[in-house]
Amino acid sequence: MSPSALSSALLAVAAITLVHAQPDPADPTPLVDKHYAYPSGIPYQVDYNTAALRGPQVGYNICNSTTENQSSMCQTSFVNHIDDFCLWAPPQPNSTIGDTEGQEVAWCTKPGHGTRLIPAGALQGVQLIKTPNYIQIAGFIDQTQINIAASDFGGELDPHGADLRGNPLGGLMYSNAFPSNGGNNDSYQQVIDWTNFMGGNGFCMKICDPAGQNQQALCQNIYDRLGCAYNAPNNAQKGVFEVCDGDDMSPVGVYTTGGATSTYFQPPESLGPITTVPYTATPAPSSNCVTYSSTALYTGQPTPSGATASSGASGAKSTASSTNSGASPAKTGGAATMGVSLGAGLVGVVFAMAFLS
Repeated sequence: MSPSALSSALLAVAAITLVHAQPDPADPTPLVDKHYAYPSGIPYQVDYNTAALRGPQVGYNICNSTTENQSSMCQTSFVNHIDDFCLWAPPQPNSTIGDTEGQEVAWCTKPGHGTRLIPAGALQGVQLIKTPNYIQIAGFIDQTQINIAASDFGGELDPHGADLRGNPLGGLMYSNAFPSNGGNNDSYQQVIDWTNFMGGNGFCMKICDPAGQNQQALCQNIYDRLGCAYNAPNNAQKGVFEVCDGDDMSPVGVYTTGGATSTYFQPPESLGPITTVPYTATPAPSSNCVTYSSTALYTGQPTPSGATASSGASGAKSTASSTNSGASPAKTGGAATMGVSLGAGLVGVVFAMAFLS
């Protein structure tokens, strides 16, 4: 794909994004324009305006040891490493993402962030990919352990939304793992562009380096009906916990056929089910994959509630491998099950609710 063709495609995507989102008059500053140094600069609440159409955020952003419990309403999240990341999920049991997208709280793999903790054994396979411009995590989870209804195929969380206030409202994201951070694990950068799909007992999260290139295109948020399959193509497998280096994927919606670059935009839900997409997304090339035992990665987590969660733990091993870029996530039942599949998605919207995105 030529640089000029890619540039034109990215401009088209950016224009569509602006058309789809309009600020709330009572709170016109978009969440992506609210920048806070961690931890000293974070306010108690990023979004506190009671006059806003959706009201203020339900939780808080100053999180510490006093807020770290399974009832925490912390809405400050982190993606650092395969053993240290958070997912957005509901505060109340048996909820759907569609009904609670503005209220989600942070559920983390590791103590120390002042959040709720993902229960032991809930994670059943995780793949983390580090590329030049973003970090992507995808995998499998017993979603009932983080308050998502068993039957919910979920949807997308991101820092935009139709009113630009984000889903969840006031949700902040930080990382200490970008190349631009120089390997300083004690210094956190605010992630401006990110996307997180939850549901169908799977998840994917992509956070773009604020000092990188093409942040808005690589962490695009206007393809919520296409799920992880197109927004975060991956090779996640149940029972496997691995970290890989990878190339950047092509921006969502941008594809090349016969030497010509085109941009696909998902149709509005008012037009009915998506019956076809003009291209098939595949994971970008990856290499230097190292696998781990889940029991070595995740410690200090609470006991699962209700039925015992399956650990899906891989054996204790650490090996290097290379992933074929042509491999389809569907072959291994990857987290693309949350996206569009030939069996269940292309004949209907997998995320069966309207989102403010």
